[in-house]
Amino acid sequence: MNGNKFTQLDWDDLRHFLALAQAGTFLGAAKQLGVEHATISRRVSSLEATLERKLIDRRGRRIILTPEGEKVARHAAVIALQTAAVEQIGRSSATEVRGHVRISAPPALSSVLLAKPIVAIRRDHPGVQITLVGEKRFTSLNRREADIAVRLSRPEDGDYSITKLHELTFNLFASKRYLETVAPSEWAFIGYDEAMNASPQQLRLKEVAAGRPIALRSSVLEFQVAAARLDGGVVMLPDFAVPGDLQRIEGEHALVRELWLVVHSEIKDLPSIRVVLDALKSAFKAKPRAGRPHLSE
Repeated sequence: MNGNKFTQLDWDDLRHFLALAQAGTFLGAAKQLGVEHATISRRVSSLEATLERKLIDRRGRRIILTPEGEKVARHAAVIALQTAAVEQIGRSSATEVRGHVRISAPPALSSVLLAKPIVAIRRDHPGVQITLVGEKRFTSLNRREADIAVRLSRPEDGDYSITKLHELTFNLFASKRYLETVAPSEWAFIGYDEAMNASPQQLRLKEVAAGRPIALRSSVLEFQVAAARLDGGVVMLPDFAVPGDLQRIEGEHALVRELWLVVHSEIKDLPSIRVVLDALKSAFKAKPRAGRPHLSE
């Protein structure tokens, strides 16, 4: 209601505005929704006209929400979440578990630890379709980028149902020849790129390196493994990613990180979501716990 006039909102206008509010740029919002940036601009202008309120300020390529825009974005996020829950119900069957579930998880972990339980889900529930997205960033469940997330960091806020799945142990490794031919004082290290400088395993690697160079960097864990196997230096690897021909370096270097299963509370009890959650929990329940003390985030 705007004054004495009833305001009928167009959900598509609201959806495009929400993408812009979350992305911060027209181009980012366009990529998120798979449309042209002109469509985002047109939809946002339509919403502003409907509400008779200015919702954004343009600052070069980026946009800043006005106070009214921030309020609208908060409400739109709730509507988007509730819409996702309704859509999930619509994809379910009263007699058979059916639906499309999107899981987000780190790439290396996905291929090694998640393939088996996901294939088992498909065998037991052929009506459930699963998309696994391998990415390191914490995918937004509120923005419907994924239904379920598997992460090494526990969310600090949000209306989520969170379960601790497992503990992963990180240790230092190198090839036998590298350890035999290079003195410890001359070791070079293999680590992540700058985007993961704040990760606990990268911080521990820098601590161990103690000024010695991190000479090779990559966001791809498989490359780090390959480089270490080719005598490229010392690498810190999680227990699930260690090949048999790398040697563990003894010492108090180990790092233990927790693995978390995250789903938004609004959809956690939907049948297709529930069977995936239960299968992932069961798959990790039998895995042995890491044997060293936990180091907090």
